[in-house]
Amino acid sequence: MSELLVKGALAYLLGSIIGSLLIAHLIGGVDIRTLGSGNAGATNALRVVGRKVAFWVLLIDVAKGWIATGRLAPWVIPGIPPAPTALEAWCAPVCGLAVMVGHVYPVWFGFRGGKGVATLLGAVLGISAWLLLPMILTWLIAVILFGFVGLASILGAVALAAWVAVTNPVPPLLTFATLSAALIVFTHRSNIARMRAGTESRARRLWLLGTRRGRV
Repeated sequence: MSELLVKGALAYLLGSIIGSLLIAHLIGGVDIRTLGSGNAGATNALRVVGRKVAFWVLLIDVAKGWIATGRLAPWVIPGIPPAPTALEAWCAPVCGLAVMVGHVYPVWFGFRGGKGVATLLGAVLGISAWLLLPMILTWLIAVILFGFVGLASILGAVALAAWVAVTNPVPPLLTFATLSAALIVFTHRSNIARMRAGTESRARRLWLLGTRRGRV
C-alpha cells in the first residue's frame, strides 16, 4: 500500500506542473488564467497566445501523464516496500488519476489548473497506446460535427470508459477510465452550462482539417 501512496503522491506533484504557467514563467509571459476562458490548458493557450506556445503546453501536459503511468508507475523506488502482487495492477491507474488531479488542482499554482484532457491522453498513452484510438476518433468526429471542443473532450473521455467496459473490464483499468471520464465531465461543467445557454464558443467546422481557425 505504501508504494501506491508514494507513487500517487509523486504523480500528483508531477501533475501540478502546469505547462502553460511554466512556459509563462520561463518567458516572462502572462498568466493565461487571466485571459480567454481562464483555463490553463492548450486550447486557451492557442486562443490567447498562439500556436507555438499551445504546442509546448500540449506537449508538457501530455508528457507528464505519460511519465506518470509509463515510467513512474513501474519504477522500483529504493527503500519503499513494493505493493502486494494483488495491487500491482493498480499502480498505473492510481498514478494516472493522481496526475490528472494534480493538473486540475495544482499545489504549485494555487490549486487552479487546467481541465485534464491532455494529461488524460498522456496517461492513457502510458497505459496502452491502443486505448487512444476510440478517444481521438470520437473527439475528432464530435469537433467536426458539433464544433464544441469541450463537448468533444467529454465524449472522448466517455468513449474511453465505454471501450474499456466492453473490451477489457478489469477493475483497475475500468476504475481509471470511469473516474477519468467523471473528472473530465466535472471540469467541463462550465462548458456544459454555456452549451445549454447557447453561449459556448464553437470551432469552425473542419477547423482541424486545415480550414481557417474559428473561435475555440
